[in-house]
Amino acid sequence: MRVMALDIGKVRCGIAISDPAERIATPICVLPTSEVEQNAPSFRRLLEDWEPEMILSGLPYTLAGEEGPQAESIRAVAGAIAKRAGLPLEFTDERLSSSEAKRSLREKGFSEKEMRGKVDMIAASLFLQSWLDSRANSAPSR
Repeated sequence: MRVMALDIGKVRCGIAISDPAERIATPICVLPTSEVEQNAPSFRRLLEDWEPEMILSGLPYTLAGEEGPQAESIRAVAGAIAKRAGLPLEFTDERLSSSEAKRSLREKGFSEKEMRGKVDMIAASLFLQSWLDSRANSAPSR
């Protein structure tokens, strides 16, 4: 099953996709959150091109493991996006994914300005990969 991950922010939405075997997460792009929310042609094109069977949204948790203050808003926005796309929706902990994405890009020599358009899609791919790995590790062996 191909899974599309969304790192939904106030301004930008990072998007990543899994391979059909659910082994590898790949960052694909960043779109304005408003375009994703409104099911604009740019987002519909991604849905058509990648044909995801599910949407995975990052959910902000506090370091204590509780849902953060933005969680309710993210749940509502992600729910509306999934409904418009006609896809099932799951949530996963996105805690520290943006920090890890920034660290990774810094290590590759990107400046703060160069990182701006990339952090969100890298963060989406990081929490998608973590989600894929946890599913693979919990699946019964064949």
